[in-house]
Amino acid sequence: MARKIIKQEKTPLEIKPQKESVWICMCRLSKNQPFCDGSHKATEAEENGKIYEYD
Repeated sequence: MARKIIKQEKTPLEIKPQKESVWICMCRLSKNQPFCDGSHKATEAEENGKIYEYD
């Protein structure tokens, strides 16, 4: 059975409480949760309001 992921945003959330920014995954595609690994780049061509599924 394929796992369904519903993404919330196309880009990661930046948190700056220290010297270097920390990027939190918002697309839910990162394999390094809760941190961004750049997987959101696959969503750049997606239309807003349309549901996409990733395995």
